[in-house]
Amino acid sequence: MSVDEVGTEWQTDAGADEPGWDVDPDGESGVAVVAAVGRQLRAWREAAGLTAAEFGTRLGYGENLIYKVEGGRRIPRPELLDMADEVCGAGGKIVAMKKDLAEVRYPKKVRDLAKLEARAVEVAVYSNHSIHGLLQTPEYARALFEMRRPAYSEDEVERVLAARMSRQSIFERSPAPSLSFVLEEVTLRRPVGGTMVLRRQLQRLLEVGRLRNVDIQVMPTCREEHAGMDGVIEILKFADGTAVGRSDGAFAGRPVAEPRQIRILDLRCGMIRAQALTPRESRAYIERVLGET
Repeated sequence: MSVDEVGTEWQTDAGADEPGWDVDPDGESGVAVVAAVGRQLRAWREAAGLTAAEFGTRLGYGENLIYKVEGGRRIPRPELLDMADEVCGAGGKIVAMKKDLAEVRYPKKVRDLAKLEARAVEVAVYSNHSIHGLLQTPEYARALFEMRRPAYSEDEVERVLAARMSRQSIFERSPAPSLSFVLEEVTLRRPVGGTMVLRRQLQRLLEVGRLRNVDIQVMPTCREEHAGMDGVIEILKFADGTAVGRSDGAFAGRPVAEPRQIRILDLRCGMIRAQALTPRESRAYIERVLGET
């Protein structure tokens, strides 16, 4: 359930450079949606009296891609559906299917995480190697994805980037959840993507940190005692009193939900917050780093 590691198991394949996205085999409901859209698209094409080759030519895509989309093996891009609607004279009926595909274009792990974040009334996170995903700018996130090995194709980079950015709608929720982040000092200085990308990322931290429901703290590298040395910790709490959490250094890194386990993660998060700079001190520190960058 790791917020920033979701999707690290994905692998590129030979078809990843084609327009559209691969269907996530782990998402059964998503597979069904993509298959249904494909059947509808084929029905509209045949009703228009077009072969797959002719249809592809009219849309500017290859015949092979048309067969993959109609067979539910490829998630079409929104612009393909726009053009298909016009070519088939569907009067907006094909365009309407974009809503059904809006969620399933992301892998199941991301969709599941987004649902948890949408329910959470409190989120507490300690991250150590990079700025946390919910706080990342698109440029910073792109740079992280582009340095992954084995390498993502450009299409996969776009897909996971869109998925990560979509989760940032958590900042627009009403009522607003309580969000607490502790970031390692080094993440503020590592020039991921270059100096200008880092500058915009630091400015983003200052912007988000002004929200009344958000606390951002910095853990100085010089701290002799540090309760987060075992790695990332994440806790999401819900209105019904339940919670889920994960930590690299506890419970074999697995997501947990039992109250006893959540209390352990809560204790560690509390110690980390106490050892870090206060939110006000952290803001001043980020401003200073920005001025030096």
